[in-house]
Amino acid sequence: MTKLNRIVSLGLATACALSLVGCLNDIEQSQPNNNGDNTLLQESPYVEGELMVKFSPEVEQMLASRTTRSRSEIPSVDEVLELVGGYELERVFPYDRRSEEAARERGLHLWYVVRFNGESTESVAQKLSKLGEVQKVDVNRRIKRAYNGKATTLRAEALTRANTAKAAGVMNDPLLGEQWHLINNGDLFLKDGVVKSVKDADVQAEGAWELCTGHEDVIVAVLDEGIFVEHPDLKANMWVNSDEVEGTNEDEDTNGYVDDIHGYNFVRGNGKITWNDYMDSGHGSHVAGVISAVNDNGIGISSIAGGGKGSAGVKIMSCQIFSGNVGSSVLAVARAMKYAADNGAVVLQCSWGYVSGAANQYDWGEQGFHSFEEWKMGSPLEFEALDYFIHNAGSPNGPINGGVAVFAGGNESAPQAGYPGAADFAISVAATAADFTPAVYTNYGPGTTISAPGGDQDYYWNYVDEYHNYGEVGCILSTLPYNVSESGYGFMEGTSMACPQVSGVVALAISYAAEQCIQLTPEQIKELICSTATDIDPYMVGKKEYRRYVADIGPLQPMQMDLTPFKGQMGAGQINAARLLGAIGGVGTPIHFPNIYIEEGGSVAVKAARYFVDGGNKTYKVAISNEDIASCKNTSGELLFEGKKSGTTTATITVSGGTTTEQHTFTITVRKGAGSNGWL
Repeated sequence: MTKLNRIVSLGLATACALSLVGCLNDIEQSQPNNNGDNTLLQESPYVEGELMVKFSPEVEQMLASRTTRSRSEIPSVDEVLELVGGYELERVFPYDRRSEEAARERGLHLWYVVRFNGESTESVAQKLSKLGEVQKVDVNRRIKRAYNGKATTLRAEALTRANTAKAAGVMNDPLLGEQWHLINNGDLFLKDGVVKSVKDADVQAEGAWELCTGHEDVIVAVLDEGIFVEHPDLKANMWVNSDEVEGTNEDEDTNGYVDDIHGYNFVRGNGKITWNDYMDSGHGSHVAGVISAVNDNGIGISSIAGGGKGSAGVKIMSCQIFSGNVGSSVLAVARAMKYAADNGAVVLQCSWGYVSGAANQYDWGEQGFHSFEEWKMGSPLEFEALDYFIHNAGSPNGPINGGVAVFAGGNESAPQAGYPGAADFAISVAATAADFTPAVYTNYGPGTTISAPGGDQDYYWNYVDEYHNYGEVGCILSTLPYNVSESGYGFMEGTSMACPQVSGVVALAISYAAEQCIQLTPEQIKELICSTATDIDPYMVGKKEYRRYVADIGPLQPMQMDLTPFKGQMGAGQINAARLLGAIGGVGTPIHFPNIYIEEGGSVAVKAARYFVDGGNKTYKVAISNEDIASCKNTSGELLFEGKKSGTTTATITVSGGTTTEQHTFTITVRKGAGSNGWL
């Protein structure tokens, strides 16, 4: 089967009604045999009249324009496209002077969107594929929701009761006691002599918080629905593009995206992040809250890396790839991945993925990719964009040189994780319940990296509340927009919810590395995640009883799930944040004060505290060997280097604090066209 004929589903990996488990209410089924509330289906396989084409380097000069073109100036290409009527070419990835060199090294500048009319997409693709000037042709698969699902909301009176009660735990957030995925004391879900929770069947947040609660320079890009950026439990931890001015309709930072203050809406093609469409589920806001809702602020929930204990939390960048019932596309996904890398994100949070290649075809229709090579060949633009993020996010001068991409493993109960997460260079997450057992919907087996709490309401069917509401029992509590939940909080489940648990822990690990002035690689982080995981294989015995579709149609006859096939198939075990942070000191390399590159007549500001342990409590003095080339001003710990004339000089920074003095020698280079440096 060719990639043009393949119809693959891409879905937000929230387990929902009419799949193996469900937690969202008011489900509207749009196709009888394709399940999963937030599964995104292609109403047609791809966008007609549009292709993504990667041209060969030999014709680069003919394509060197930074704007939309009506002709390629490549005779053979123009000859083909003129046969199909009018057309235009547009760079897939907008020109960004800061990242253009890196994009060229990866060949991303050679990708163009080709728009045409008058002939079928498949026919034009076949003709272009035969040209020597064309390396690759990719269809722009159309991605659309199949279901209108809403989260189970936390009722306003429940939030009021929590706010008036005394907060318990290391953070003063009143709903922390409801977040078993953070702190599980083993005293939940005990009824009629049956125990359905196990102490420490969580992400081990409490132990990790003793070392680090987050670092404000670490950015997580959430590729999802738009995030409710004004949520009182999210607003302070939203990423802000300080180089952009809101509402001017100008691209002040010249990154190719106008008004991208908190990220970018890749569905609508503008900087306005939306979350209040009547068909939005609140999924993006929920995921963001798991990672970095503001900790210790006396309201709402706690999060894994949301700060607290005097520290700010990691920042959330909203890369919106879904909006209401407006279809997205692979083009939007690829652009979002590169945008995240170029604008400072070091973790890619992706609670979506293609349906597993081992999914039941009766329930899920056509299966997804079966192997890495099949995915790489079948979705080349997506592969190259993800590869770019992994190799070009971060900084040689920061706590991570590269990026970490985390994906939901999928909810088809299939013995293989879905792509792209199943790729070796990504992290794919399976979901567990509060007793370490696999959630009844989770994918597992090949491609699975790690497990994390994702909720399992069908398993906790007999723990309904006084309103006979099954939708919140055993699920993950997090933030929601007010149009979805009056209280601003609610419950979801799925590998969608397990995924941000891992993204949050990864962000916390990078934060701790930053505080310890240690640099890690993405490979080291993945290895540490696996080597420090909690072994859950002892729980893969016997059978697990549950009630299918309990949130939608009530408890029916019990069903049983054999746990034996899951032994050794849930990745390395369950994510353990405390062990992970504790192991960081034994790997990585010390961060050195960076070499400085300045444009002649320009300046570069550097926060010296980033490069020294407890840097905020130290003083800094810079000595430059040749002050005719450059100078340095020290203002409250921020060093402002100014380039006077082209040339290179050595310099020394002396760091004093407490009983120790430390010196780093570095180089300052001044030249025309030099870029700034720093990390994150």
